[in-house]
Parts: sequence; structure tokens; C-alpha cells
Amino acid sequence: MTKVLINETLVDEQDAKVSYNDRGYVFGDGIYEYIRVYDRSVFTAQEHFERLLRSAKEIGLDLKYSVEGFTELIQELLAANDVINGGVYIQVTRGTAPRDHAFPTPAVEANIMAFTKSYDRPYKSLEEGINAVTTEDVRWLRCDIKSLNLLGNVLAKEYAAKYNAQEAIQHRGDVVTEGSSSNVYAIKDGVIYTHPVNNYILNGITRMVIKTIAEDKEIPFKEETFSLDFLKNADEIIVSSTSIEVMPVVKLNGESVGNGEVGPITKSLQEGFNRYIDVHS
Repeated sequence: MTKVLINETLVDEQDAKVSYNDRGYVFGDGIYEYIRVYDRSVFTAQEHFERLLRSAKEIGLDLKYSVEGFTELIQELLAANDVINGGVYIQVTRGTAPRDHAFPTPAVEANIMAFTKSYDRPYKSLEEGINAVTTEDVRWLRCDIKSLNLLGNVLAKEYAAKYNAQEAIQHRGDVVTEGSSSNVYAIKDGVIYTHPVNNYILNGITRMVIKTIAEDKEIPFKEETFSLDFLKNADEIIVSSTSIEVMPVVKLNGESVGNGEVGPITKSLQEGFNRYIDVHS
């Protein structure tokens, strides 16, 4: 029987319930993380839970857990579900209280929920690449917080699905920001370009790893804004996230990216990412 974490208790999935007054349910008042598992090892847990705690601080949510405390909770959950390869989703809300927009006074205990999913790496897509489309970024202005408010992301992903694409690359005006569930990179003349870390994007954990790999391989990595035209004329395009890793985009809005095949810098970053998993898992 699949187990779900509700606060500090592992329960059978059919018994996993939250109150109708949970603030995550009625307001989206909460935060989350999704963490990859490779060969039973939790990948970059430290970085994910540091980001979770940062998100909590940014929305004024006091948590009694440390990085180590969160790590212990999910390791127990993963062991209970015998996850070999897959991931774990964890969310934290401001707690259960009568519906009122202002924070509960006095404060209530935060609610924690986590569940696991078993699946393999996306080998076929990593080798062949995916299709993407572009769409206007209509999200709020604090995309650096990994909050539960994902309606804008959902609408963008659905837009991509309607055009038989796997990702929607978003832009504010002419400036490319990030994907509906990924960071975005345009590669031109051997240089990797990606949006700088600020409130318009989430500083992805895989993005951090890619930056480290690029530096190790002495591939120029420039964190600066770029336009839609620059993206459309890139030699290679990559999107990245915890679940899709270093994913090549071979078609954008129905047009081939570069020569329509996975490019050499993308392959080099993928090779580096595979080694990073081996060393850090």
C-alpha cells in the first residue's frame, strides 16, 4: 500500500486527507519542492530544502524544520514506498484556520504533505529532443518563490499541449524568462545564455548544476536577458528541471532549432550531468 506523509505521520494513500480550511487549498498559501531520486539516493536534497526554507521565509512562514529534518522525513517516506528511481513531492502550507485572507492570529502549525512517484529517466527525449512553443508570461512577479500558485504555469503547459509540444517557453514582452516548468537556455556561437536570477524566474537546482558543469568544462555561461528573436536564432536550445534534466529543444514553434538535432554543447552538458549524478547520488 502506497504511503503518504501527512505532517510527521505516514498514512495509507486512501487515508491522506487535509482539512477544507487548509490555507493551501483555499488560498494557494504555501510552497513546495520536487526532488529526484536516482538508485535510491535523494539527489541535491540539501539544495532543494535550502530553497524550500528560503521560499518559506519570503512568504513569512515560520517552519520548525531544518534541512536535515526535512531530509529525514522524505527518506522515511521513500523507504516506505521502496522508491528506486523517481521523485518525491513535498508541500508546506500556512496551516488550517477559518478562511480569512490575513495570516491566522495567533499563528497555527504549518501543514506538511509529501508523496512519491516511481519512474525512469526520460532517455528517449534526452537523446532525440522535444518540441516547444513560445507564449506570453502572465504569472505574478515573485516567480523566485516556489509557491503553490501555478495556474499561469498550468495554462502555459496546456497551451503547449494543444500544439503537440512538451514545453512552453515564456516571455515578458520581448524578454524570454523561463519555461512553464523549466529554466531556458539559448546557445549561440558556443556561449550559453540564460535569464539572470531575480524575481522573474525560479533559480532551478538543475540550473545550478548546469552552471557548475559549464564552468568545469570552460563553456561560457552568461546570465543575462535575451530576446525572442535571439532564442529563435539560437544554435541550440535547452530547457531544464528536476524531472527532465538537461533537455534539448529541437523544434520551436514548429521550426527546427539549428539543424534540428541535439547539438554538441547540449550533449557535453548531458554527459557532465550524468557524471554529476554518479558522484552526488
